[in-house]
Amino acid sequence: MAYDLEHMLVVGVASSALFDLTEADRVFREHGEARYREYQETHIADSLEPGVAFPFIKRLLSLNDLSEDGAPLVEVIVLSRNDPETGLRVMRSISDHRLPITRAIFMQGRSPYAFMGALNMSLFLSQNEKDVRVALEMGFAAGQVIGSPAADPEGTDLRIAFDFDGVLADDSSERVMQEEGLPAFHAHETKHIDEPLPDGMLSDFLRGINRIQDIEEARASADPGYDRRVHVAIVTARNAPSHERVVKTLQSRGVRVNDAFFLGGIEKAKVLRVLKPHIFFDDQIGHLRGAADEVPSVHVPFGVINE
Repeated sequence: MAYDLEHMLVVGVASSALFDLTEADRVFREHGEARYREYQETHIADSLEPGVAFPFIKRLLSLNDLSEDGAPLVEVIVLSRNDPETGLRVMRSISDHRLPITRAIFMQGRSPYAFMGALNMSLFLSQNEKDVRVALEMGFAAGQVIGSPAADPEGTDLRIAFDFDGVLADDSSERVMQEEGLPAFHAHETKHIDEPLPDGMLSDFLRGINRIQDIEEARASADPGYDRRVHVAIVTARNAPSHERVVKTLQSRGVRVNDAFFLGGIEKAKVLRVLKPHIFFDDQIGHLRGAADEVPSVHVPFGVINE
């Protein structure tokens, strides 16, 4: 029987997002492919250290123990520019770190993001900006990881934070902001307050997270002492009166978040350092630089702000 991905939350992750490949990349850049292959073969037994997305992926996969029928809720597939031989070190490192990842695509010198649709992926994470941008242009949800891995002490909770415009919604309102300024933006959002914004690139990913949260809600209803593990927040530069369209858009799309921070120009880094998400998605690189050394971040280079 074929392995069915249709009802799972499927995430693709490049080896550069999952592990710290700094030294291997240096060898490739300075000495070329042949030396790189030799380096990877020599170090095949040396486990790679966690990369920016590692704690997020680890916590995400741990949610499979919420399944009530044994079928996985989450599937993570490695998408790599390595060839199969040099990819062996990545797969061995996955095993050494006890990550339940068994599926991978290795394509020598080429990115496999084109296979996202065939694999039902709602997100692709990579350190390669070009790959991420091309994936977005093809209509796939993708982001470039930056910063450092989250501190990952003992625990099972998973904290995810999203910007709104250009991430969970399209960039139509952001275009008004960039072209006409803040007063016009607030006037536009007030006028269109009851009109939901179109889906953003990561809307389907949030829907997948919400499906897992539905399982937790059922458990909490049956057991008031149940401690929910998945927490989702919006951290946006919007404030009143433009905040209401955010809430109404989410409601109309059948998605939800647990918390919302309408900051109105307050530096996001200050909030993120307290919130401590395992991953934060934003379309503006300037919003990520302030906290990237402490908060694992993903730049989604979509929309007018990235043109």
